[in-house]
Amino acid sequence: MVSSKQQSLIDMYAVMAKDGYETADKKHVEVAFSDMEVRAFKDLVKPLLTRFEVKSLLDFGCGGSDYLEPGFADDMNAKTFFDLDEVRLFEPARNIDQRQRSDAVFCFDVLEHIFIADVPRIVRELFDLADKLLVVNVACYPARALLPNGENAHITVRPPVWWKGIFDSIAIEYPDVAVQLWCSVGWRNAQGYPVYRAREWSEQEGFLVQM
Repeated sequence: MVSSKQQSLIDMYAVMAKDGYETADKKHVEVAFSDMEVRAFKDLVKPLLTRFEVKSLLDFGCGGSDYLEPGFADDMNAKTFFDLDEVRLFEPARNIDQRQRSDAVFCFDVLEHIFIADVPRIVRELFDLADKLLVVNVACYPARALLPNGENAHITVRPPVWWKGIFDSIAIEYPDVAVQLWCSVGWRNAQGYPVYRAREWSEQEGFLVQM
């Protein structure tokens, strides 16, 4: 259930997607949330999809991503590049909702836009929608964009270790879902944690689980 706070944010993001947004340096950007954020990680993501035999994908918070648009990688679109059979999209700010369980779930540059009290629920939903693999990038720094109410568009800015703790605590409930978490501490400056499944913690010798 979406909280009233999160619904208010979705409503503001819908306005930004339609009308653009103001920036912290007093500029107006006409086209909002149009970038395909996974593009910057494509060469890291592709081996993961091969490793976990991913054929269906849900892009959760896809923005303006178009997996059929040519030129994602050379002359290939993203669906072809990632060798996918099915691509599903979810973007509440654009009234796109194709959510259903898929081999993998992408969530790129979304969670920092979620009201803090809603973060555990959204992360749990990501796990619940992923059969094999969850691939996430979260920004840990303020955005250039401002919300219509004047606040920074990255409304939940926390350090990487905070996000890792959130994912670890919920991963325990989904021990067979592999997690790749990247935390960006600046523009195109991401810190990656090793891919893990929570089941591996119980199967290892000893008790110490490394971050």
